[in-house]
Amino acid sequence: MTAVLRLRPERLRELSLIVVIALAVLLFSFLIDDYLTGSFFNRITTSVAITAVLAAGQTIVILTRNIDLSVGSVVGVTAYLTGEYLQSHPDTAPVLAVAIAVSIGAGLGLINGALVAYGRVPSIIVTLGTLAIYRTWLINHAEAKTITADSLPDWLIELPNSTLVSIGDLDIRTVVAAVVVLILCLQVMLANLKWGRWVYAVGSNPDAASQAGLPVNRVVLGAFVASGALAGLAGFMFLSRFGTITVVAGSGLELQSVAAAVVGGVNIFGGSGTLFGALLGAVLINLLDQSLLRVPGLSEFWRDAVLGALILIAVSVDFVLGKRLGRLQVSRARREPSAGVPPQQGAASDA
Repeated sequence: MTAVLRLRPERLRELSLIVVIALAVLLFSFLIDDYLTGSFFNRITTSVAITAVLAAGQTIVILTRNIDLSVGSVVGVTAYLTGEYLQSHPDTAPVLAVAIAVSIGAGLGLINGALVAYGRVPSIIVTLGTLAIYRTWLINHAEAKTITADSLPDWLIELPNSTLVSIGDLDIRTVVAAVVVLILCLQVMLANLKWGRWVYAVGSNPDAASQAGLPVNRVVLGAFVASGALAGLAGFMFLSRFGTITVVAGSGLELQSVAAAVVGGVNIFGGSGTLFGALLGAVLINLLDQSLLRVPGLSEFWRDAVLGALILIAVSVDFVLGKRLGRLQVSRARREPSAGVPPQQGAASDA
C-alpha cells in the first residue's frame, strides 16, 4: 500500500490502463478463436500508430485547456496533397515527403492557433469551423479525383510492411516502433523543457500563468501548431497505409484522438496528463475496435454500443482508482504528524 501511495496519479492511471488492456485481451481470447496470433497483433499495432500520433497532438492541446476537432480534416488534406505531390514527383526522398506533410499540417494548425490565441475565439468553435472549411476546400480542390496506390512510389506503399524484428508471425513494424519512440521523446521534452512546463501551467490556471508573466498566447499557438504538425505526420502515415485516398480520408479520426487522450488519463479541463497515457488510450481503443469486429454474431450496431460501454468502464475505473489514491494520500499525510514528526520539521522538509 505504501508503494501505491507513493505513485503519482499519472503513473497510477497508466498502470490501471495496462491492467484494463490485459483483461480485455484475456476476455477476447475466450470469445474469439485464434485470437492470440501474430497477424492480429500486427493489425492492431498498425492501426494504433495513426491514432497514437493524433492523440499525442490532441493531448498537447487539451493540456492547455483547449481542444482540436479539426485533426481528421487535417489528416485528409495532408494525405491528399502529399499524395498529389508524390504522383507528380515520384523520385521525392522519403524525408522530404514527410516534411511536406508535417509542414502542411503545421500551417493548418497555425491558423487554428492564431484564431484561438489571438482572436480570442473558443477552440471548440474554431476547430469545428475549420473541420468543415478544410474538408470543403479539399472536396473542391480534388474535383472528385482519387489518389490511387498504383500511382504512388513503391517505397511509400511498402513502408507499412517494413519490419524491424520478427518473432514467428509477430512483427515489430518500423512505423510502429518509430511512433512509440517519437511519443516517448515528446513526453520527455514535455516533462523537462521549459515550454513543456509552461503548457501544464497554462492549462492548470491560465489567469495565474498570465499574471506570472508566461507567454500564454504563444504557448496556446505552439500547442495548436504541434497538433497540426502531428496530424500532418498522421496524414502521411494514412496515405502510406491505405494508398487510395479520397476526399473523406481521415473522417472520424478527431473523435478517436479525443477519446484516446481522455481514456489515457488526460484531464479534459487541462493541466494534467501524459503522452504515454494517451498512447495507452489509443492502444485500448484500437484493441476494442478490432476485437469487437471478430466477435461472432455481434452486429455493427451493437459493436459500437459495446465499444462505447467498455470505454466508459475504462474511464470510470481510472477515475475511481485516482480518487481512491487521493483519499489514501490525504489520510497518510494526516497520520504522519501524529507519528512523531513535528509540523515545523515536516514543512521544512517538504520545502
